[in-house]
Amino acid sequence: MFLVTGGAGFIGSNVVASLNEAGHTVVVNDLLGKDDTKWRNLAKRQIADLVPPAELTAWLHGRKLDAVVHMGAISDTTATDGDLVMENNFRLSLRLLDWCTITRTPFIYASSAATYGDGSQGFVDDWSLDALRKLQPMNLYGWSKHLFDLALVDRYVKKENLPPRWVGLKFFNVYGPNEYHKGHMASVLAKVFDGAKAGKPVRLFKSHRTGIADGEQRRDFIYVDDAVAALRWLLDTSSVNGIFNVGTGRAESFRDMIGAMFKALGRPPNIDYIEMPDAIRGQYQYFTQSRVENLRRAGYNAGFTPLESAVGQYVTGYLDRADRYR
Repeated sequence: MFLVTGGAGFIGSNVVASLNEAGHTVVVNDLLGKDDTKWRNLAKRQIADLVPPAELTAWLHGRKLDAVVHMGAISDTTATDGDLVMENNFRLSLRLLDWCTITRTPFIYASSAATYGDGSQGFVDDWSLDALRKLQPMNLYGWSKHLFDLALVDRYVKKENLPPRWVGLKFFNVYGPNEYHKGHMASVLAKVFDGAKAGKPVRLFKSHRTGIADGEQRRDFIYVDDAVAALRWLLDTSSVNGIFNVGTGRAESFRDMIGAMFKALGRPPNIDYIEMPDAIRGQYQYFTQSRVENLRRAGYNAGFTPLESAVGQYVTGYLDRADRYR
């Protein structure tokens, strides 16, 4: 039996789908909310229980699990309630780490590329304490994830007890089915698709940096299927511990992504470039690109779906259908 926290969310529900397809029993820890979207992420799944966060500690008592897959968090990079974010992203993670340590349960959790801050220190997943301490996250969400990385690695360095297997995943720009409940935190592709299909132009930010054209701001976009495949491999590989980047290792532009969307729709690109708001110009990232050498050295040899192919799968298989859910 596997526990997936945040299992009704974007990446979490795709993990649940993968575990279901492999024949595993899955328990989800999450809240569904009052809208009509998040529950649909699980509508095609079989789960043994849906445990609300307030009941998780009591539910865990006396349990034996194959692993805890901890995807649950407040992931909004604009969140400002420090106490709420720290309780959900840091303290809950510590409690689950302690439980997995005591019960000898494998523990895999979502860190984030937001821990790298503005990228000035690079995007190398060096999880030594010296390297981690140099990182300066730019928002509350990234800081909360960074603090947990530091706390776990500090225990490792001090040779304190840890779960028999533990892995942190620094997800880059993941996109794909079941992200629709995320609102402004959904991928740009999910946000603009309906308007683009209706004939409206897609609006992308102009560049305010010399040498970078409008729409050529770049991200390491990774399709959710590839992110889950890496997670599942790490979950199933007993010899690997550590913190790893989960990205493709290739940065591509927002214009590339939107161009691939229009190609999947069989239409020429229709893009307008708009001014970037003054409030975000000073902290806007123009480039993110993961380093995946450590994942490769650990033995992960699967490829990553090229952007055009992945966007095509997403558009034709989900976004352009009446039923968009996995």
